[in-house]
Amino acid sequence: MSDGNSTGIVSLPDGQLRPLVSAYERAMAKSRFYKFLFLLALLVAVAWSFWMAEIKPLTFIDKIGGFTSYFDRISKLDSGARVWTDPVEWFWGLRKWLRLMFETLLISYLGTLIGGMGAFVLCFLASANINSLAWTRFVAKRLLEFFRTVPDIVFALVFVVAFGVGPLPGVLAIMVHTTGALGKQFSEVVENIDMKPIEGLRAAGGNMFQIIRFAVLPQVLGNFLSYGLLRYEINVRGATVMGFVGAGGIGDEFLLAIRRFYYSDVSAILVIIIVTVFAIDMLTTKLRQKVGVGDRA
Repeated sequence: MSDGNSTGIVSLPDGQLRPLVSAYERAMAKSRFYKFLFLLALLVAVAWSFWMAEIKPLTFIDKIGGFTSYFDRISKLDSGARVWTDPVEWFWGLRKWLRLMFETLLISYLGTLIGGMGAFVLCFLASANINSLAWTRFVAKRLLEFFRTVPDIVFALVFVVAFGVGPLPGVLAIMVHTTGALGKQFSEVVENIDMKPIEGLRAAGGNMFQIIRFAVLPQVLGNFLSYGLLRYEINVRGATVMGFVGAGGIGDEFLLAIRRFYYSDVSAILVIIIVTVFAIDMLTTKLRQKVGVGDRA
């Protein structure tokens, strides 16, 4: 019943309003209790993780000075001057470092390209809406899981033992890991497409190749290209780390500088890596925007 004021608010009698208020308060109290339990469980899990991992916050605080002092050391030349006061001396090995960085980019490019091809083939075998054979889907999915579960640096170690140090183990490691990572993403894209064009081609007697070519690819190609470019950006960073185990590129030179305490060389190589990754990130972002599925940042 309206109380007659201009707001049109309906006021319930106390006898009807009291049970509703009580029910609301009980619901809020229950919600707060569950939130408290969740936060308590989260704190217990964090504390248990710290204990299991033997992480000691006091040790971290006590040793943080060593971390900051290292950055102070890599910002100095052998003469004691700051690196930016003498860029020629700082980047004395620029030509060699750029060549190794270019080698890292080529390792990443070739590994991403071949891995993307493998992912392109396997993604259709792993997609339930394209491949009706359960056993081939099972094999394809398990293969993709194995490829992406094993870290790329582990593959690099295996291939270094098999083929020796150099760019080949890096290419193979990136290729295998990229096949698994992109294959999973590609298959999820395929499984979420509009099925009407596929059903039309099947009704017209189209074979698997024709269905993929004319019904699937027009819907997924933009996403495939976007994921491939993003994977290349990730693989550039991965290839740098894989150089630590002898898989070619700038990583081997970077690790050598760290081990021999060539502090200014460490900072110079680090600058080259950071600038290269930034450039790759901006370039791939622009290219992903061109294909219509990239972010707008």
